[in-house]
Amino acid sequence: MDAAGNLGVDDAVAAFAHTAIGGGLSPLATQLIEQAGLLRDQPEQALALLREAQMAAPRHPAPLIAQYRFYFYSHRLEEARAVAENALAIARTALGPCFGDEPPSDEDARHHAAVRFYLFTLKGLAYLSLRLSDVEAARQWMGELRRLDPQDHVGGALLSHVLARRLSPDPAATEAADYPVKGWGPTP
Repeated sequence: MDAAGNLGVDDAVAAFAHTAIGGGLSPLATQLIEQAGLLRDQPEQALALLREAQMAAPRHPAPLIAQYRFYFYSHRLEEARAVAENALAIARTALGPCFGDEPPSDEDARHHAAVRFYLFTLKGLAYLSLRLSDVEAARQWMGELRRLDPQDHVGGALLSHVLARRLSPDPAATEAADYPVKGWGPTP
């Protein structure tokens, strides 16, 4: 913290990284998320609790993750994508204005919670876009993921292969192609 009591960029990133692995969530938000989890047969009540949890902790990723899962497993993919975009914005803010100018270090892509949260969110956005038949958005999200994770630490290569198959003029040719074991391969 600086003399004025403001968090510096490194402090903000550390704080977000702590929250990305579940730390720092208020007891109220935790309780609301847990209650929502018990209401599987009452989805609208569960969603109301998840929204209340987000209001109780608006910059914490845990309520967003819970909402994302709720929408995803309810097959409400447009809503899941909107939550993922919100999560990406929160992570980007925590990582600072220069994040993404250069790919993160190999170490950060493998171990830094906030960076990994950001990369996995990009992957989720690409996947949801594919499921929603928004191929152009999927290509853009995948391109950003590939740029920021050139070593494929979060496993985007397999999704990239799916995208390439979707875009191929000859689906039979890509159907027979091997899935990548690790790494990106050609750009779709």
